[in-house]
Amino acid sequence: MSAQTELEEMLQELSRGEGPVMAALAKLNADAFSQPDLDERTAVAARIGALVALDAPAASYYAHIILADQVGITPDTMKALLVTLAPLVGSARVVSAADNVLQVVRQST
Repeated sequence: MSAQTELEEMLQELSRGEGPVMAALAKLNADAFSQPDLDERTAVAARIGALVALDAPAASYYAHIILADQVGITPDTMKALLVTLAPLVGSARVVSAADNVLQVVRQST
């Protein structure tokens, strides 16, 4: 297998939220959820808010959407989060985030 093919496969895995690079990123982020003054639900909501503000790609949302479900962030809470962020980040970022989250949800089912 050529180096270019290997690189393309790795990048495709990463774009789907899979593979060893995504696993390494998840491991790096594990300590971020152990802050004593911040519960996990708030931490996940803050991280999703940062992804929205950065106009992050769908793959960046993958682990956070799974975590959001695990800590009780419901679809209604996600909608409220996007509505709350809209005046700060703008409608284009919120619409982009909604599309990215939808892509992740569709890939997960």
